[in-house]
Amino acid sequence: FVYRTIEDLDSIISFNKGKKTAAVIGGGLLGLEAAKAAVDLGLKTHVVEFAPKLMARQLDEGGAGLLRSKIEALGVDIHLNKNTREIKKLDVGLCMLFADGSSLDVDSIIVSAGIKPQDDLARSSGLDVGERGGIKVNKFMQTSDSSIYAIGECALYEQMIYGLVAPGYRMAESAAKQILNEDEPFEGADMSTQLKLMGVQVGSFGDALANGNSKAITLENASNGIYKKLIIDESGTRLIGGILVGDTSEYNQLHQMYLSEMPLPKSPESLLFKQEDDSAGGFSVAFLPSSAVVCNCENITKGDLVKSIREDGVTTIDGLKKCTKSGTGCGGCLPLMTDILKLELENMGVEVDKSLCSHFSFTRQELYSIVRREKIKTYDDLMLRHGSGDGCEICKPAVASILASCWNDPILDQKGIQDSNDAFLANIQKNGTYSIVPRIAGGELTPDQIIVIGQVAKDFNLYTKITGGQRIDMFGAKVEELPVIWGRLVEAGFESGHAYGKSLRTVKSCVGTSWCRFGVQDSTSLAIELENRYKGLRSPHKIKGGVSGCVRECAEAQGKDFGVIATDKGWNLYFGGNGGAKPQHAVLFAADIKKADVIKYLDRLLMYYIRGADRLMRTATWLNNLEGGIEHLRNVVIEDSLNICEELEQEMAENIANYECEWANVLKDPVKLERFKPFLNTEEPDSHIRFTNERAQIKPAQCKGCGCR
Repeated sequence: FVYRTIEDLDSIISFNKGKKTAAVIGGGLLGLEAAKAAVDLGLKTHVVEFAPKLMARQLDEGGAGLLRSKIEALGVDIHLNKNTREIKKLDVGLCMLFADGSSLDVDSIIVSAGIKPQDDLARSSGLDVGERGGIKVNKFMQTSDSSIYAIGECALYEQMIYGLVAPGYRMAESAAKQILNEDEPFEGADMSTQLKLMGVQVGSFGDALANGNSKAITLENASNGIYKKLIIDESGTRLIGGILVGDTSEYNQLHQMYLSEMPLPKSPESLLFKQEDDSAGGFSVAFLPSSAVVCNCENITKGDLVKSIREDGVTTIDGLKKCTKSGTGCGGCLPLMTDILKLELENMGVEVDKSLCSHFSFTRQELYSIVRREKIKTYDDLMLRHGSGDGCEICKPAVASILASCWNDPILDQKGIQDSNDAFLANIQKNGTYSIVPRIAGGELTPDQIIVIGQVAKDFNLYTKITGGQRIDMFGAKVEELPVIWGRLVEAGFESGHAYGKSLRTVKSCVGTSWCRFGVQDSTSLAIELENRYKGLRSPHKIKGGVSGCVRECAEAQGKDFGVIATDKGWNLYFGGNGGAKPQHAVLFAADIKKADVIKYLDRLLMYYIRGADRLMRTATWLNNLEGGIEHLRNVVIEDSLNICEELEQEMAENIANYECEWANVLKDPVKLERFKPFLNTEEPDSHIRFTNERAQIKPAQCKGCGCR
């Protein structure tokens, strides 16, 4: 199979149902993405590459070697220096024959061997084409016939075929200008790239593989899986390229320094480390020239953005998107856009209002401190002392969360200000029914508990699903059924899983040394201990954890807000990762530490995050925006540089001591039970809730008119 169209993808998926193995020919960007897709289809995957390294155009030996080791750790076999000479069809499957005499048997083969220009029309018309294909063009995109233009992936400019959208835009602009008798030559395009390949962050910019007349600064940390390399000119004053594998947090700054030819600091190696200040000569958007290209997809410069802010009165990122189209392509420029917007507004004397909302002239962090310091227990009291007006949909749930984080009182005690899901201790679904999600610490269940869940789901005709967080979700409960269902679950020993709240959800685990022959520590016991320790902990956003019993990482701990991975010497603690819309690996916080230190540091980390993060801010975003980054966090949590660790530990201890299952609290409170009915003025059930069946279970029915649920 090649893969160019949706139909190609459908064919690959259809063919590989029930198959076991696949090979991808091509170890470049798209080849590795195809390998990830094959892995997701459940196939044992092989990557076959003609070159001696992966991503041969973007990475040097060091970066490619680290990328290879990370991908192999995911169970993918890498075959380098392999020239596929023949593919034979077997009775079952295929046999790949290589030029070196070796072979590989697989069920299917995906070909990702680069761009083949479609130049048949040019050939038949007598236009000049390259030796390996492609219509030859000059810097104005003119072919050998000056009246005919070629742009995009069919065009060959100085022996280069460009396969990205941004160069295509530049080619189109150059051709259009030439047709209008205006001079705007195409002089090549920046092929820098930043992406995540099979969960591994990779960045490459400029002349990353330069050898002559250049110097290299290399940082390699094998234990953390990080490789960084800067290529600087012979004089040591300009950045001409770079490679980042495992951590691309500095990519945007370095890329801009390269594009804008900004002078290097006295110690260029400082660019590879996040600085707590800019005394070492770190990057600042203030030093970017107006000509610096911020959005490569749309070719928008810093000057374009500043003009929109200063002359057009734009004050928001959405406004910049609409006005300039910047940030509407790949989205990689949004952090720089945000920094430029804030800087320009401040330079114009426009105060950047960071207040929670119009009713509180404080940030979320300031309100948290006020609530703690003044021991405020209710929204009305906080509003009376420090607010104005009647509140809104922003400040009410935010304050409810702050109060719960500080005192860990049941969320329903904050009447009328909770998030909609908190109001009924369940997630509301499409058709007005609710989900039931009991806590299953570490994913560990007894047979009796499984039977109880199954019987409840059967008795109330609920849809059941095992989640990625090692829990069993039940969907389709009516609001009046919630107390009855939870009464049975609580009686069987279950507690609320807080799937509805901005709080700890789960701590995922593998089976560790208990069952697995590769495990080096008891990951299940630690996961259960951590989940039970932090259950009910309310925070600015949801929190997820993971504990893996060895470096094979079956619990995917590095993709969680906090992760713990077993080593021969103890545990590695990670912080600040998450999945979702912007997946990000957690950062190694401490290595080879004892279990007691894992718990101590996590207590401090979580409470410091709860103190310092903005509303609805995940740990990953908070860490990305934290001045000083992970080093600052280590200084605060391990070295106690702010002298607050005792306070953080005391705050966590209070949370743990005050924990009570929120559903158990409701079941013994007749006043709270009164709210669980579909209508205030009648006991009649909601007759509009309807279901249909799919795969032997219920799902919300669509209405006959518009198809909504």
